[in-house]
Amino acid sequence: MSIGAVLADARWRARLTVSEVSRQTRIREAIIWGIEKDDYSACGGDAYARGHIRAIARVVGTDPDPLIQEYDATVRTAEDIEELVVLHPAEGARARGHRGRLAWTAALAVAVLAIVGWAAFHVASTAGHARSAAVAAADRSAASHQHAGTAPAGRGTPSPSPSPSPSHSTAAPAPPAQILTPVRAMAFGPGGPAAGDDPQHAAMAIDGSSGTAWESDWYTTADFGHLQSGTGLLLDMGRRVTITDAEITLGGSPGADVQLRAGNVPVLADLHEVASTAGPGGTVRMRFTARAKYVLIWFTQLPPDGSGTYEASVYDVHLHGHP
Repeated sequence: MSIGAVLADARWRARLTVSEVSRQTRIREAIIWGIEKDDYSACGGDAYARGHIRAIARVVGTDPDPLIQEYDATVRTAEDIEELVVLHPAEGARARGHRGRLAWTAALAVAVLAIVGWAAFHVASTAGHARSAAVAAADRSAASHQHAGTAPAGRGTPSPSPSPSPSHSTAAPAPPAQILTPVRAMAFGPGGPAAGDDPQHAAMAIDGSSGTAWESDWYTTADFGHLQSGTGLLLDMGRRVTITDAEITLGGSPGADVQLRAGNVPVLADLHEVASTAGPGGTVRMRFTARAKYVLIWFTQLPPDGSGTYEASVYDVHLHGHP
């Protein structure tokens, strides 16, 4: 039997509905239905799929370990989990875990440059002194011969030497940024793609239409009614790309606090902040440089929606950079 069939059979034997399993595991019903049909596309990645299988198996009373082994052997993909490289984070952004290493590298570079500069100065100074001594000796010799009415052997009337033509090296211009199109967009919550708001409309944020939008759930306060730390949209680029800026069209009401986070694993802790803006409405543009597979538009504070509650919306997203 397949993984999904084993879980479905165990749920039936435990006399549990999908809704009951969803309440106990806090996994969305649509994801549970998909797993029972061996469809893991809504899980948000292998790490989440394995976690969901384990949680469902425990609730329905079956051993999760053989199912996890089966998943690893037949379904699991080779996810790229290399650490994000933030090349030039925007001012005010925090690239956690890199500052110490970057500071050490910069100090080493300064020390190397100082040593190279001192050596070059020493060589140039020694050569200059030698040349000055040679010129002075030649001038003394010429003056002595001129006083005696003869020209030194091998020396006639000096002719000016041609000045060397200056040479210039021009660096090749950087290639222009391109439009980068995400493979898909997923609603994303503190627990990952499986816990995001309004997942069925996430794709509307990247459909190229300014008339459609992804909207978060509504909350009683700007800080999510004290229920969670944030909500947002995860953009899957399909592979690691170099992103240089993002242009995002939000709802018209100001008041949102937005972070851009990037990384190579769809887990909040592994998506590092590369840019942020506070209180925007309408279209905002954030510049940064990062190489990553995932970009997260993460709301840490919601704007008012005009109805006494608070919710975020994203109408359009344009990313630029280099494949």
